[in-house]
Amino acid sequence: MNKTKEYKRGEIIVREGGAGNSMFEIQFGRVGIYRDYGKATETKLAELDTGKVFGEMSLLDHAPRSATAVVLEDHTAITEVTEEDFYAYFEQNPVKVLEIAKQMCNRLRVTTQNYKDACHTVYDTVETEKKGEEKSKSLLERIKELCDFYSTMSFRPYY
Repeated sequence: MNKTKEYKRGEIIVREGGAGNSMFEIQFGRVGIYRDYGKATETKLAELDTGKVFGEMSLLDHAPRSATAVVLEDHTAITEVTEEDFYAYFEQNPVKVLEIAKQMCNRLRVTTQNYKDACHTVYDTVETEKKGEEKSKSLLERIKELCDFYSTMSFRPYY
């Protein structure tokens, strides 16, 4: 049976690395999705609001959670959909299947673009070094941005 619960700001719904046996739909409010939550390397990956779903990937593939979900405002209401309720949830909400597929496609597109950007930057770096040229300021900035971003990633799609 789907369970809806009201949360206060700052409460943690799921933790990075935790078991993924359910997904969540935000009925009202906002949730932040973080990598390395509470650490110096903390990165906010997304901010989700009413109607959005998170945690579906771990529910589907049973992999550990790849991010921490934190409530961003008081009175946030979230419905938990367990593995047992999964099929009934989609029978009652067929439009959600398409929304979740679109959400996952968007994440894949963003990840693919980030990967392509990283590959181009590495290529440009190698070519610059081969030619014995000095790296331009823009190339150094791209390298730093990629290092900063990817140093906090575990190369798994989030939540």
